[in-house]
Order: sequence, then C-alpha cells, then structure tokens
Amino acid sequence: MASEGDPSSSDPKGKKDYSTAILERKKSPNRLVVDEATNDDNSVLALHPNTMERLQLFRGDTVLLKGKKRKDTICIVLADETCEEPKIRMNKVVRKNLRVRLGDVVSVHQCPDVKYGKRVHILPIDDTVEGITGNLFDAFIKPYFLEAYRPLRKGDLFLVRGGMRSVEFKVIETDPEEYCIVAPDTEIFCDGEPIKREDEERLDEVGYDDVGGVRKQMAQIRELVELPLRHPQLFKSIGVKPPKGILLYGPPGSGKTLIARAVANETGAFFFLINGPEIMSKLAGESESNLRKAFEEAEKNAPSIIFIDEIDSIAPKREKTHGEVERRIVSQLLTLMDGLKSRAHVIVMGATNRPNSIDPALRRFGRFDREIDIGVPDEVGRLEVLRIHTKNMKLSEDVDLENIAKDTHGYVGADLAALCTEAALQCIREKMDVIDLEDETIDAEILNSMAVSNDHFKTALGTSNPSALRETVSISSCEGTELLTMWFGESEANVREIFDKARQSAPCVLFFDELDSIATQRGSSVGDAGGAADRVLNQLLTEMDGMNVKKTVFIIGATNRPDIIDPALLRPGRLDQLIYIPLPDDQSRLQIFKACLRKSPVAKDVDLNALAKYTQGFSGADITEICQRACKYAIRENIEKDIERERRRKDNPEAMEEDEVDEIAEIKAAHFEESMKYVRRSVSDADIRKYQAFAQTLQQSRGFGSEFRFPDQPAAAAASAGAADPFAAAADDDDLYS
Repeated sequence: MASEGDPSSSDPKGKKDYSTAILERKKSPNRLVVDEATNDDNSVLALHPNTMERLQLFRGDTVLLKGKKRKDTICIVLADETCEEPKIRMNKVVRKNLRVRLGDVVSVHQCPDVKYGKRVHILPIDDTVEGITGNLFDAFIKPYFLEAYRPLRKGDLFLVRGGMRSVEFKVIETDPEEYCIVAPDTEIFCDGEPIKREDEERLDEVGYDDVGGVRKQMAQIRELVELPLRHPQLFKSIGVKPPKGILLYGPPGSGKTLIARAVANETGAFFFLINGPEIMSKLAGESESNLRKAFEEAEKNAPSIIFIDEIDSIAPKREKTHGEVERRIVSQLLTLMDGLKSRAHVIVMGATNRPNSIDPALRRFGRFDREIDIGVPDEVGRLEVLRIHTKNMKLSEDVDLENIAKDTHGYVGADLAALCTEAALQCIREKMDVIDLEDETIDAEILNSMAVSNDHFKTALGTSNPSALRETVSISSCEGTELLTMWFGESEANVREIFDKARQSAPCVLFFDELDSIATQRGSSVGDAGGAADRVLNQLLTEMDGMNVKKTVFIIGATNRPDIIDPALLRPGRLDQLIYIPLPDDQSRLQIFKACLRKSPVAKDVDLNALAKYTQGFSGADITEICQRACKYAIRENIEKDIERERRRKDNPEAMEEDEVDEIAEIKAAHFEESMKYVRRSVSDADIRKYQAFAQTLQQSRGFGSEFRFPDQPAAAAASAGAADPFAAAADDDDLYS
C-alpha cells in the first residue's frame, strides 16, 4: 500500500515516518505533517511563524486545506511558535473532515476569495442531542457564532460545547455555495430532523489506510487508475492512451472489492458496482441492456470506476459455456470496453478468484490491460491488516500483534477480521456471568473492565481456519484417492488446483497420504478409467518440476507400498529424500503408551515398561488399540459394579451403606492383561523384512557403496599420469549414462 497515511512497518506503533513527510514537504512547501492542536477550536489551525511567512500567510487569513479521499475544508490561520515548522496543528474535528490522522500529510493553500455567507442551513447529529430539551439555536449555535467570524464548508461537521454537553452539527447548505464565512448578519436555519450517525459514517467510505498487506499491488493500481483519473494530461502530453481496465484476482477475502472502493473514495471518482449475477436475466436482450446502461451511467458521471465483482460469472470462456446468454454477455462486454473513448475517464475493474475461467478475449491489452494478483499476505502484510482491524479495539497491554501475525500463516484479510471479532466475542463471553440480559443498560464498571487480551486471541486462533487453505490446511490432508474422479481431465485439474493453492499460500507443505494410489508405475493402469492414474502422475511430475525458488512449497509423500511407486517420482529434484520409518523401539513404545494414557486414570500397579518390552514389533496404532481396549474393560467393570450396588440397595432399602465409598474408576494391570490376550500385530515379520530389504536396495542402487573414499595425494598424482579413474571402478553396470 503506497498511501501517505500508511503505518510504517518499522514503527511498532504504526505511526507515520516523519522523515518521509519532511522530504515530501521539501518538494512541495505547502505540504505539512498533521499534529495535535493545543486548543479545541473547530475553525482554526496553528502554524509556526516561519511556515506562515514561507507560505505568505498572515494571522487571521482563511486557508483551504486538502486531505484524503478528495476531502477539503477551510480554516483560519493562527501563529504558534511552539509548533514545529514542518507541522500543522488541528483538532480532531478538522482531521475528521479531512479524513486524516496524526502523522498524515495535508496541503495548505491560500483562499482569499471566501465570501460572507447570506444563509446557512445546519442540522444536529441525532446521538449528540439525546435528552436535550429547549432551543438548540439559543443554547449552542448562537453563542458559537457570536464568538468569532467562523468559516464553514458544505458537508463539514463541527462540535459546539455548552451546558456541560457537546453537540455535533453538520453544514447542510451554504449560500454562496461550498464555502462561506458566518458573519453577524448571516441567516442561520436549523429546521429539520436530526441527522442519523450511520448516514455520516458510511461503511463503504474506506481509504488506502483501511487496506493492508498489499503495498506493491496498491502502488500498481494507483499508477494505473489514479493517474488517468486525476491527471489525464500526462497521457495526452506523451501521446499514449491511458489504461482502460484492471483485473484483480486472488483468493476470496483477500480484499479485491475493498481495494476498488478505496481507490474510488480516494480519487473522488463515481463508483458503479456491478455484481455479476445481477446482470443475468431470463428475458432475451435484457442482460446486455443492463450492461449497456451501467457503462452509459459511468460515462455520464466521469471520472468514474466500473467495478465488476465475480466477473467470471458473466464472462466465462465462450467455447466452454453451453448457454447462449453467457456468450452474448461476453460479446457485449467486449464491445463496450472497446467502445470506451480514450478520454472518457472511465476505468473498468474486474475481480475474480478464478482468472483462468474468464474468456481470453478480455485478457488482452486494450481491455483488461493489467492483471494484478491480490494474494495471501505475508507476515508483514498480516501485521498491517491486524493493526487496521484493531485500531478501534480496546486491547490489553499483553497483546502482541507481531506474534499473532506469525501464527496466522495463510490468513487473508477477511480471516484476520474474523479473528479479531472472535477474540472480542471471547472477551464478552467471559463477562456474561456478570451481565444481566434483562437489564436495559450495562454497568459502566463492567464496560471499563473489558479489554481483549492475548489469551482471547489464542482462543480465537484455535477456532479459526485460513480460508485460502480451507480445503487444504497449512500442512495440506491431500488424500490420493480424492484426486481421482470419473470425469476426463478433472483429476489432473484437481492436482493443478492443489498446487496453485500451495503456491498462493507459500511457504506451504503439501502432504500426499497414500501416495501409491496416484503414483503407481506408468503403464500398469491400462483399462483403469482410460489411464487416469497415468495422467494424474504426469501432471504431478509436471507440477513438481514447475516449482521455482521464489515459491517455497515443500512436498512430502507417505506410502506403505514403496515398491510400486513410479521411479520418476523418486529421482533427485522431486521426492529426493527417501526416509524409512521403522517400527518403534522399546523407548519409543514406552513414550507411545504414555501419550495414549496421558488423560486416563492408570492404577499404580500398571508397569508401562513391561508393556513396552512385551510389545516388540507392534506399531503405534497397535499400541493405541491395546490402551483403548484396556480402557473399555475398566469402564465395563465400573458399570457392572454400579449396577450391582443399585441392586443391593433396592433389595434392602433400610440398610443404607453409608460407609460405602465409591471406588475411583482406574485402568488396572488386570485390564491390560485381558487386553493383551486379544491384541494383534498389524505388521508381520515378513513385511518388516520386505521394507528393510527395499530400503537397503534403494540405498545401494543410489550410491557408490560404503567403501567409497576420495583418493590420497599419491593416488591422485598417479591418476593424473594416466591411471585408472577411481570413479569408473565404482560405477554401476546398470548406469544409464555409462
């Protein structure tokens, strides 16, 4: 993200790097860094006298301030020697009107032609006048404007204090338009219902500050969108046509729609949203008509951005779609994008998580000129997103966002937002025992005591999953049999999709369980679904060879039939590290027993060392079965004792056994003895010998043998004199390269 108000990644508190702002100020003298005001007046700002002199301003002058999202306002300048030269001091209300924060950069311009207002229309914000009775004009507005000549801008908010209350007002209309100064003879109207707060703070008013983890992508988008919309003369002077379209692609929840809204708000462009499915209509020609109307509306309100969400739903590949409506819509969209005038100042942005499903005619220069991958954010990007979502949260001092960013690999922006929400809900759940749902209000002490802690985030992490890896988690559960389908070509597509997700979420580990089901030797699957297994293996080999150094994807395969794996998969560069996992030894079996019984009440007479000694040749699954069977015997014995005790009490109700103490149900040695009588080994001695022989044969066929040594110096000299090559003697007769 390349916005002026971006938090610096090197600053733990996420504040603006002032050195960058100072450099910007040197390039443009009227650009200053926002600082907190010492007074709380809505209509004034403070500058250092030297800054005022440099900008040719005098005390009491009215200036125009330009902030973010194409917002501006007017204020009166005051001199303040305590203010640093590269800074400008303004209060919270002015910052809110300019959509800036402390540390952001604003520009200051002379505004000498502001006239006195004839009439102004002002209305209060509803939540600030609750419980106030009497005349608002006499109590708040009249004293406020009698104090001084105050400048107003249409659409601005200002705060008035009086009677131990603060009321927020909005400027609805001014005469003359946009800017004016309220003088003693200015007519002030307050007629009308109070304005609702949600109308003022619309949720869709997002800016570059609200988008994190996509710095590089935002720089490209601003270059392709802001320049044509805000400075079209650049392209005109050079003699080239500005870009017409941008395609954003990436996993769901990565922020594609949010980026489009932020660009529209920051540039001040008209934003026209087209949801793909809404265009479709069952009536012939109406779908194309809806699309034409959208482009006509955008051209009327230029500069504008047309954003087509889920564009793959209305522009699929024409050769693969069977519906005539879809083909006509694709043709109409191509025609409309070609018909956009080069100076129309209309940018088309499309978003999809399936870029390869879009018709290729759209993906050429002159239509969608640039395709930008909005991928899964890295650790630094996740930290930026977490800071954005927690900026309004009440956090405890122990919350470490950097550690949370490390623990959220594979999370996209929507996942991190859900994580913060879940942590806040966890904080609320802890207070539910002291909150009475029937009460209309909650005690202030309870509200003040609530804060989201690091433990709340840890609990939320345990219940959330990254959506980018929703089907294949951080260490992907890729079952070989799940890749095979009955449809021609779909099995290979499943392999491609898994590797695409892994590359998007790199670094990632792909774990293929039961590898032998999709990696058998080629040629052995004749008559098996048209050789689907061979095609899947070929696709798997191609994907593994296509892994480049930039994408850190590690591949692990597991099988109990290594003898039928295709040799091409086991060569160096693919699955090059071959590891034989033997059956556990005595100490390993003891640890397995302890792990299986760590939550079970085990009697003191149970000797786990003896059990580990007697289970020579048993696998971990076999040992787990022994423990589970012994646990079942203990539960069964305890149930029988309870039944017998109840029967005795029914037979003799007067003789209550008050001194009888219920025994604690434990797993005793007798239960393990009974369990060992029916236990079975899953791996036979013949199987063990087969695995050992295969591991030994594979190792011997790969190396030069255990006797290989580098020659000593005399032997090396003899070799250089024409002696036999030491490597030739150790070469394998079956070597393909001999």
